Amino acid sequence: MSILPNFLRSLVLTILLSFVAPILLMTVLLATLSVIGWVPGLEAIGQAGTTQLLKFLAVFGSGNPFEGITVIGFTCSLVGALFDAYSFYRYQNLNDH
Repeated sequence: MSILPNFLRSLVLTILLSFVAPILLMTVLLATLSVIGWVPGLEAIGQAGTTQLLKFLAVFGSGNPFEGITVIGFTCSLVGALFDAYSFYRYQNLNDH
């Protein structure tokens, strides 16, 4: 049986999860900071945190936070794909002996 379907399934799943994970993390962080901004006495912390996170994302997106999180997601998916391909290669290489 060919190992190509198993490799492609693993690679696609790794790419998808590696793309979604940082986007989900940043979204949860942004939502948490926004909710903190609604708590009396913590408005300044929530607003400053949200502003700083959006500025951080804008750095990677040439001024646009949405493009920044997309660039981070694509970069993480590329790293995940490379790691998955390397680990699959090592697994096949070690089992051949």
